[in-house]
Amino acid sequence: MRLMPKRVKFRKCQRGRIKGNATRGNKIAFGEFALQSLEPGWISAQQIEAGRVAATHFLAREGKMTIRIFPHKPISAKPIETRMGKGKGETDRWVAVVKPGTILYEVGGVAEDDAKEAFNRVAHKLPVKVRFLTRRDKFDN
Repeated sequence: MRLMPKRVKFRKCQRGRIKGNATRGNKIAFGEFALQSLEPGWISAQQIEAGRVAATHFLAREGKMTIRIFPHKPISAKPIETRMGKGKGETDRWVAVVKPGTILYEVGGVAEDDAKEAFNRVAHKLPVKVRFLTRRDKFDN
């Protein structure tokens, strides 16, 4: 299943700038353990899916895993060997915009060691630095 919106108001958008820390989506809500972003960036739909597959494969259908980010932003690209001009390229991929402090994944119903190992495998798939959180940790950004 490909992660992308069913429909959007505008097909193409500008790049934008990621400023500040996350004020929403920065607390554990659905599980006992979480993976939190430490730096800003774009996480593509393929990277989100690769992390999900790595974690669920390791956990072997134990516990409940929740993905807290969704790729809403379309990224356009021009075809290779195309001359300058002629407008903006078509949508190439979808990304989730992530600020420092955003909770990316959560898992509950498993032991802490298993959650740590699963999230270690997920962290290798992501383009941003992350840290492991438990529900009893302080939420400092």
